[in-house]
Amino acid sequence: MTLISAAARDALQTWLSHQRALKGASENTVTAYQGDVSEFLAFITEHKAEPQGLRALARITVTDMRAWMAQARGTGIGARSLARKLSAVKAFYRWLSEREGFEPTAVLSTRAPKFQKKLPRPLAEDAARDLIDAVEMQSDKPWVSARDVAVVTLLWGCGLRISEALALTGGDAPLPDVLRIVGKGGKERIVPVVAAAQTAVDDYLKLCPYPMGEQAPLFRAVRGGPLAPGAIQKVMARARMQLGLPATATPHAMRHSFATHLLDAGGDLRAIQELLGHASLSTTQAYTAVDTARLMEVYERAHPKA
Repeated sequence: MTLISAAARDALQTWLSHQRALKGASENTVTAYQGDVSEFLAFITEHKAEPQGLRALARITVTDMRAWMAQARGTGIGARSLARKLSAVKAFYRWLSEREGFEPTAVLSTRAPKFQKKLPRPLAEDAARDLIDAVEMQSDKPWVSARDVAVVTLLWGCGLRISEALALTGGDAPLPDVLRIVGKGGKERIVPVVAAAQTAVDDYLKLCPYPMGEQAPLFRAVRGGPLAPGAIQKVMARARMQLGLPATATPHAMRHSFATHLLDAGGDLRAIQELLGHASLSTTQAYTAVDTARLMEVYERAHPKA
């Protein structure tokens, strides 16, 4: 195992703490950053055949960066994953260069490999409704069926991430007209609650056999503990198989569908960004690409090539 110098390791830990405290990065993001930058530092140590202190890290060249990327691609890593790793390394070096007072051009000028961005795969409105109906049929326990419908309706009707829906507590019920959601990185946003979601949660609460304290999880597993995301993923998998829907019809696809259907109805992109809790507008703009792709399909069908 390649040993990273103590100075480099300490700098990495300080940067990760900075990401948590000042940037509001989630633990998943911090863990990914730690793995990506640690791999880079280990490669540079082995590539240079000596421990890399902070002064040595300040002298990284374009050739060193190319060698790292070539080695990473040689392990079979995809272009998208390598671009993510490079982004983490650049973020670390941007911070380190400001702290240590060196010029990080060699690292920051390194270009990420090109890759085809995957567009969100939303469901058509009718398919989303059919999926919710099918979800209701997956359990022989009425309260479990009502629970699953309530969760999936929140994903589609309010654009919540599954983790956000399952983080709701008894204190959030009955659902108000707007919810204050704490999303990725601890960022808060205000989300309007559609009547269908309020009704679905009310129906579930009437049937739920467990007491609903203010701090208790709103959505319960069969034995009364907090509901896990995997349970909703499984019930949706069974429902989509019955309907013949593709494997992309996941809980997260319902959130994509929320955004796309709002856009179809003339929703403002900035407003949709706020509702989804996207830090960057470019993330939300992917839905515009989805809409454009759909229009092109219609165009191709209406205007066949000779």
